[in-house]
Amino acid sequence: MREATYDDLNDLCRGITTSFVHLETRDAYGTEIELPHMAKWRRHEPDDFSWLGWWLEMLRGHRAAGRTCRRARVVSEPISDYQRWTLSHANLFVNAGEDIRYVPRPRLARTLLPGSGDFYVFDDRLALFLHYAGSGTNASFQITDEPQTVNACRHAFEAVWGLAVPYRDYRPE
Repeated sequence: MREATYDDLNDLCRGITTSFVHLETRDAYGTEIELPHMAKWRRHEPDDFSWLGWWLEMLRGHRAAGRTCRRARVVSEPISDYQRWTLSHANLFVNAGEDIRYVPRPRLARTLLPGSGDFYVFDDRLALFLHYAGSGTNASFQITDEPQTVNACRHAFEAVWGLAVPYRDYRPE
């Protein structure tokens, strides 16, 4: 396992040849990029989402090339304000080509997940773990191509995916 950076994460997302999967396990995040936009949402102010332009364009490019991008969000219900905010604009990601699904946390009682929580798997060959501080801000990234770890993440993601509800059908309590 080696240290990675936010730039490494973005480069890996952009550079896939077949797919990436992303497991999110926290009820709230505190990224510097997102917080001002979430504050707008709380004040019922419009957001043009231009700050997401590069990501949405990347997703469109992957879809056009036949590559797949999937995200599974593990959520507590009732959902947090953060999750309500992300749900309010998840259609942007889905319309651009990312398949997003939600799974209420109790459905995972018998599902084993890597202890680190959030991760990506790129092209079924590389796993990147995202580590967070208690505040929800990103603390560090680690990456590995060790087959046993990558396979454990792939299997964990598929187990969650099989229990998850597609974005368009998810109705939080």
